[in-house]
Amino acid sequence: MRYRAAALASLRIVPLDVLTAIYHRASGQTHIVEAPVPEILAALGEETMGVEAILDRLARDYALVDPDPAALTDRLEELAAAGLVARA
Repeated sequence: MRYRAAALASLRIVPLDVLTAIYHRASGQTHIVEAPVPEILAALGEETMGVEAILDRLARDYALVDPDPAALTDRLEELAAAGLVARA
């Protein structure tokens, strides 16, 4: 499965200490999230990527100690259900 973040122009991302508020203009919803959601969205950027490529980018940019493809897939599916990520 490949994933793509919602268009960055459709998101307003505001860090709030350890939490992050993400306003999704398309749905009109505000999501309050914690790590690694902002990092996943940043890793995806405007690209469509598979889980392994996303993990590689996260490991490179954030020095992941124990990358877990199953955990990342679960989180991506949660983000897809919220409309912040699309399955490609």
